[in-house]
Amino acid sequence: MVDSAGQPKTQATPSGYGPAQLHGAYTSQVLAPNKQIIAIVDAYDDPNILSDLNTYNKTYNIPLLPTCSSAVATSLTPCFQKLDQRGGIKYPAVDAGWALEISLDVEAAHAICQNCSILLIEADSASYINLMAAVDRAITSGATVVSNSYGSSEFSGETDYDTHFNHLGVAFTFSSGDGGYGVEYPAASQYVTAVGGTTLLLNSDNSYKSESAWSGAGSGCSLYGTKPLWQHDTYCLNRTVADISAVADPNTGVAVYDSIRYQNKSGWFKVGGTSLAAPVVAGIYSLAGGVSSGVQGDSLPYSNGSYLTNIHDILTGSNGTCGGSYLCTATVGFDGPTGLGSPIGISAF
Repeated sequence: MVDSAGQPKTQATPSGYGPAQLHGAYTSQVLAPNKQIIAIVDAYDDPNILSDLNTYNKTYNIPLLPTCSSAVATSLTPCFQKLDQRGGIKYPAVDAGWALEISLDVEAAHAICQNCSILLIEADSASYINLMAAVDRAITSGATVVSNSYGSSEFSGETDYDTHFNHLGVAFTFSSGDGGYGVEYPAASQYVTAVGGTTLLLNSDNSYKSESAWSGAGSGCSLYGTKPLWQHDTYCLNRTVADISAVADPNTGVAVYDSIRYQNKSGWFKVGGTSLAAPVVAGIYSLAGGVSSGVQGDSLPYSNGSYLTNIHDILTGSNGTCGGSYLCTATVGFDGPTGLGSPIGISAF
């Protein structure tokens, strides 16, 4: 999640979880069963993203992604494509904070789904007008899953933007926020999967040990968003955030390679935030084969999820104080900071 200064949440140390740890936590599967295109929507340009992704892939010995020789939708093999919000290559200005965000989003998505094509759409700026143009471009370019790691405080009129996410057969993941209890848009849209955040602990063999609600994850009752039919919690009359969760705590974050100098350093960063959780969940949607035609993507964890088989129920941790305690404190079943919980494998999607 990019903060108010346009900067991802970072840890100074160049360590962190890699692909093996993410798969140990959430799914052993690394390949999608069919062609999947994960679109990453961000603002501004990262001119080094493909070379940085290659460095990441070589470091962890996972498949390289070549540049697409034609439109990503027509490619017969997995590839990487970068477009501006108009579908061309007139990329916007470089921004160091957003470049780190781009590296995080692209590398995390590829770490999870290693045969998915990656389509990076760079908006001209972080304005809603430009970001929504980038979202629209992702859809017209053939994306099956769209990962988004940005948001703002709610505002009257936010639901006017919901039409950009109202596409059956496509999953939209949005970070829930990094400021603790409170709701952000577009995570509050009824048409997206709002991804909360956890502190993830692993065993020495990289297997799952435990998760707790991360104190920075956004959650709560939306002021304006309509409650989806599949949400049944009773305290919120409107949309409740979040839906599902994944690792986000910067202290248990991931290693990200970014050669654009940021805060007086470049190279390996340890990064967290629900910016991380959103592309992780996007990757898992893709591993599951995407969303069937005629289905709204954010309904799937509610219809397919089971605490007996494919959802970790997260029982500890809090992100603040609130009126309805489940909205800010992890508890049995659904809660605000972690939603239904975190994925076990792909069958919840």
